[in-house]
Amino acid sequence: MAHEVILLDYWPSPFGMRLRIALAEKGITYEYKDEDLRNKSPLLLQMNPIHKKIPVLIHNGKPICESLIALQYIDEVWNDKAPLLPSDPYQRSQARFWADFVDKKIYETGKNLWTKKGEEQEAAKKEFIEALKVLEQELGNKSYFGGDKLGFVDVALIPFYTWFKGYETFGNLNIEKECPKFIGWAKRCVKIESVSKSIPDQDKVYQFIVEVRKKMGIE
Repeated sequence: MAHEVILLDYWPSPFGMRLRIALAEKGITYEYKDEDLRNKSPLLLQMNPIHKKIPVLIHNGKPICESLIALQYIDEVWNDKAPLLPSDPYQRSQARFWADFVDKKIYETGKNLWTKKGEEQEAAKKEFIEALKVLEQELGNKSYFGGDKLGFVDVALIPFYTWFKGYETFGNLNIEKECPKFIGWAKRCVKIESVSKSIPDQDKVYQFIVEVRKKMGIE
């Protein structure tokens, strides 16, 4: 039932996109609520009183916060459809490790590409490309991090691809030139319906970044 699952989110958030993709992959109907993060709803403050952040998955009135935790929850609760995590405990631990790597490396360094200048930005460029190369190495010859189908790491990582136009434009980068295998993986992912219908296009996210830069006074 739609009312049993609610997602509190903000459309350009790569963390929220993860849950949108997972719910679509599982075929779960849910109610989507886009938050105004400058004027947070009483529901968001009630459901995530600790961090007061999106995304929040609400299932039968109970909140699950933090995107990777919510992603695991979705996979465990609706485990009969399109499993994202491997059944083997060791492989599961590795998937969680790489999803954590994405959170630690891709988000912060990506943000520094469009918010920093000079030496700080140059350092971010170097770190960002290095992180992508590490991910390329982990991908190896597989079609997806999950093997021959979309898995936990793919769902955790592909939302950041929507930000790449902003990263490249303001960071003065050509990611495909530096990491062709990574871009090949991303293009495979976005052809999957659960991904393509759950993420905004790069131009829309780019315009969002432009507006944020203006508000931050970055020229």
